[in-house]
Amino acid sequence: MELNDILLHDETIFKDITVFNSDFLPENFKLRQPQMEEMALSLRPALQKGKPINNIILGPPATGKTTAIKKLFEMAEYDCSDDINCVYINCQLHSTKFDIFSQIHKKLFGHRPPETGVPYARIYNKIMTELYDSDKALIVALDDINYLFQGNSISKVFYDILRAHESFEGVRTGIFAVLSDVEFRFVLDKNVGSIFNATEVHFNPYTYEETFKILKERATIGFYPNVISDELIEKITNYTYECGDLRLGIDLLRISGNNAEVKASRTIQEDDVNKAIESSNSMSLKYILDTLNEKEQDLLRFISRVNKEITSGDLFKEYNRENKISYATYNRLINKLEFLRLIDTRYTGTGNKGNSRFVILRFDAKEVRDNLPKKSFRLKK
Repeated sequence: MELNDILLHDETIFKDITVFNSDFLPENFKLRQPQMEEMALSLRPALQKGKPINNIILGPPATGKTTAIKKLFEMAEYDCSDDINCVYINCQLHSTKFDIFSQIHKKLFGHRPPETGVPYARIYNKIMTELYDSDKALIVALDDINYLFQGNSISKVFYDILRAHESFEGVRTGIFAVLSDVEFRFVLDKNVGSIFNATEVHFNPYTYEETFKILKERATIGFYPNVISDELIEKITNYTYECGDLRLGIDLLRISGNNAEVKASRTIQEDDVNKAIESSNSMSLKYILDTLNEKEQDLLRFISRVNKEITSGDLFKEYNRENKISYATYNRLINKLEFLRLIDTRYTGTGNKGNSRFVILRFDAKEVRDNLPKKSFRLKK
């Protein structure tokens, strides 16, 4: 390697490393412009003091559904903040009626309500009173609504949002419901289904050309010029397209860049990409684990020690012997670990209303423990 090809200690090939984060919102999102325009038309009535049009947004994972909604909401609130409140909620993290309306409360008032001691009805009335007084419409995007189907939570949530005008005259509400499985068909209670009447917006999988274009754009924004060649972006595109998950390709760009910097190289070479692809699972695991807070790490560490298929209820009992937490907190931790795809859950069809579920570790237990930060122990006084 020539001297000019070596990075100095304070140099980097990353112009903006946040471009490779999963929650990054690209300024240019033209590949989903038709879908965004269709969703924008559903917001237009609300800007004219009318009722927004409900949407059901369909498409496989990693097809831009979440990004498109967040981008649209960002634009709507920037241009029309006096007319509309837009709330995005991931139902994998917030799957109960109380949790969902707590998120709406947080958006309207800047904080979540207390988890205990405050009845749901008081929170609901406070939200709807605020909408009535401000004369703003409310649009709630419920991502991954399949997590609301257990116990028919979906009908309860939809009912309280869509029929709010019956108790609070003039309040205008709408729902953007998001599903990853285009073949999934849901059933709402008749009294809810009759007023949902959603417009379907379809997100098809990205083509090979679109996948390359997105990865090329991320590389252009995230790296300094001439750091990575089009040929290597094509190599990452091939692997990404075969796997069918755009998020993997974006992560591979970041990992390849890290591999190059470890060697103090100013450019990404083919062996950096090959190494990223070979070790993508392990390196991605380490990256995700480092984002967990202490409680999430502790629970995942415990699951890795149990290392067997176990019901969520039994896992809570065993975990709670060593770590005294409420079931509500435990359930949120489980949902977070599943959201990050560190664990899987599978409903058993038994238990209260068939809601009992198995908890399954997605990675090798030893690999998880080896990549988790070492737990520090404090001596008791």
